[in-house]
Amino acid sequence: MATKLDLNRVAMPKQGPLLRVLNFQEVALGYSEEQAIAEASRCLQCPKKPCMDGCPVEVDIPGFIREISEGNLAEAAKILKAKNSLPGICGRVCPQETQCEEKCSLAKKGAPIAIGRLERYVADWELADIVWRRPQLVAAEPSGKSVAVVGAGPAGLTVAADLAKLGHRVVILEALHVAGGVLVYGIPEFRLPKAIVQAEVDYVKSLGVELLVNYVVGRTLSVDELSRDGFQAIFLGTGAGLPMFLNIPGENLSGVYSANEFLTRVNLMKAYLFPEHLTPVNVGERVVVIGGGNVAMDSARCALRLGAQEVRVVYRRSRAELPARLEEVENAEEEGAVFQFLTNPKSFIGNDEGVVTGMECVEMELGEPDASGRPRPVPKPDSEFVIDTDTVIVALGTTPNPLIPATTEGLQTTRKGIVVADKETGLTGRPAVWAGGDLTTGAATVISAMGAGKRAAASIHAYLTSEAALKQSKLGLSSK
Repeated sequence: MATKLDLNRVAMPKQGPLLRVLNFQEVALGYSEEQAIAEASRCLQCPKKPCMDGCPVEVDIPGFIREISEGNLAEAAKILKAKNSLPGICGRVCPQETQCEEKCSLAKKGAPIAIGRLERYVADWELADIVWRRPQLVAAEPSGKSVAVVGAGPAGLTVAADLAKLGHRVVILEALHVAGGVLVYGIPEFRLPKAIVQAEVDYVKSLGVELLVNYVVGRTLSVDELSRDGFQAIFLGTGAGLPMFLNIPGENLSGVYSANEFLTRVNLMKAYLFPEHLTPVNVGERVVVIGGGNVAMDSARCALRLGAQEVRVVYRRSRAELPARLEEVENAEEEGAVFQFLTNPKSFIGNDEGVVTGMECVEMELGEPDASGRPRPVPKPDSEFVIDTDTVIVALGTTPNPLIPATTEGLQTTRKGIVVADKETGLTGRPAVWAGGDLTTGAATVISAMGAGKRAAASIHAYLTSEAALKQSKLGLSSK
């Protein structure tokens, strides 16, 4: 007798909006054992595994879900870690709804399996007692080859973990004082706790990876010097940390932040723990956030938690074009953020002390699609108006920092500063130098950066075990 399909997923428990807006603790509370088994039991275990087609790091999704449904969490963790070294992170911040879950067979008739929530469940179970629950890996024979990984963000951590498992010596050089990249400076505690990031970094280090912080490649050391110091391969994963601005009058007024600066102050410099940590951020009563992506949602939700009485998210297109995850938009609205669509800033207004007090805007209407495929916003004639504000946060996206391309001969970049690298391998125009993640795409998702890291790791391993690398090692030559 055929079993009736369960088309409704198990809801994720979370803090209520009136409570969570008063704290920076994680909003989503995670599945209980009973809830996880119930959700995992919905999986059809499709023979063709369509969900895997949507996973950039090729996790055996039906495999780890099957083990959850049978209560074998150690085996589920082992399956996850075989392909994904950062499951606690991915389970929280990856857009599964447009990747693996979108491919789920159940999505054709109802709600897909909550793959991300189940991934988080397994990762959290393992991290709860990391000493004895971590899957034991058989150490590979040392290869005698050394790889430098520049940047300890999602791409760099993935490259480092994969190559360490293959027996190569890996050294990560990170510009900040902690590892994690955008995971620690960009994503708030209530979405991704820092303890989870640190635990995942510790796992990567447990594989034998060396981590050196406060190393600014391009200043402390150059790529050329890394080659001369004996690294046979170099991976560049420095992300896209250079904020984009509107370039309109008044943008230099006090109280106008880039989202990068605002979120770095709140997250990395721990303004959310003031006065325990001495990084105050005075947002005032009225905050305007410009943009419609996940970073804009993070900024708005942080501002509410820091005491703002009114937070507006100003976006030049309509709700239908919002690029942020639906879950994050819903959370922001539940917490009190107000969305003002079809609105575009023209200038910022300040007082005699040079502090922002308002934002002149113009109403927009949607025209023909632009290069992105979305309707192009067009200003309405004579529709200018002013929004009073104490703080403005500009969340328009980011581009790569030009420091490494400027100090590294042989690296090609686009006019936007994106490093040109082969999409399948990550190999750049500079021999024995690979790149991946946001450095090669512009700001994108954590999981896409990890996918690029896995592809680059496979290419680096193939190179290090090739005759060319062997010859270079024997001659002691640098890769130029």
